[in-house]
Amino acid sequence: MSNEIWVLGATGRTGARVASLLAGRDAPLVLVGRNQARLEPLARELGARAVVAATPADMAAAIRRDGPAVVVNTVGPFQHTGSVIADAALEAGHYCDIANDISTFTQLLGRDEAARRLGHTLVTGAGFGVTATESVVTWLTEGRPPAERVRVDMIPSMESTAGRLGEALAASFVEGLPGVGGGGRFQSRRITDGRLARARILSRPLQLTTPDGDAVTTALMPLGELLAAHNASRARFVDTASSEAPSGRAARVLLPAVLPLLHVGPLRRSVARRLAAVMLPDRPKPREHSWGHARAEWANGEAREGWLRLPAASEFTAAVASEVAYRLLAGQGHPGAYTPAALFGPSLAEDCGGEYVLAEALA
Repeated sequence: MSNEIWVLGATGRTGARVASLLAGRDAPLVLVGRNQARLEPLARELGARAVVAATPADMAAAIRRDGPAVVVNTVGPFQHTGSVIADAALEAGHYCDIANDISTFTQLLGRDEAARRLGHTLVTGAGFGVTATESVVTWLTEGRPPAERVRVDMIPSMESTAGRLGEALAASFVEGLPGVGGGGRFQSRRITDGRLARARILSRPLQLTTPDGDAVTTALMPLGELLAAHNASRARFVDTASSEAPSGRAARVLLPAVLPLLHVGPLRRSVARRLAAVMLPDRPKPREHSWGHARAEWANGEAREGWLRLPAASEFTAAVASEVAYRLLAGQGHPGAYTPAALFGPSLAEDCGGEYVLAEALA
């Protein structure tokens, strides 16, 4: 086994930022990607080695050949890349990704026993949505009995530059929830009586005011944060919502009716191609901070609500992924499969630029 950290998808926006942060800490780096013309100049700039690999299978083969200490996977859609790369990485060392979908979480957290047997650590969800929301839940409920109800809300803020949506993101949007129990493929999910259950996508809209005074509306989305929040709180009922969900009444009515059409394979592939080609405009940050929000309620009537104030969502994602990878390289992990706060506690978010705010303190 080498002592290197491999960053997969290193020429992408997140992968390049993760690599830059790790290079700033003098971590021994290998940058992995499919575009040699872009990969090699970046590797020279960061003092890293470059490995060209075009597909997840090629990446897995290279990982098995060289045996890196830590693999950071930023290549989506993670339903397609997570398992094959994690299995290769765990043979020699540790694995970390930035996934936030229920399907990938189900697959990867289900590898807990295998990771323990191998003596290595698997971390999924090392990005904004999962780490922000599960950290608030952990902070609110730490040292207390399991909550009865929990709701978490993901409220990202980041600027975007003009460009195509891209194949990986488009595929993530249209793939639905393949293989996830508790409901249909193109529905949302919630935790009901401790189990995954069907929920109407974009339902349960909630108007929130952040500690900065920004008004936002969130609605239910089928996100990996659901499983992370449930594991953190052990609550019987858990909802996961996002401010990125369309909150208008028309969207809440039409989208649940249209999504089942994606069961038709040719139509789904056509939609994915069209989405991938969509040009996104430049967009400034919608608010100064990104936020993770959670409210926990106990059977005795007690309730606690809190916020995690963060920088731009993309910056926080890169900070979390690089911090987790660096700690794993330093031997601070534990054998098994985890989400970031489950492994390192709520202080991880603070070490990556976050600040907790208790709702009562705002009154």
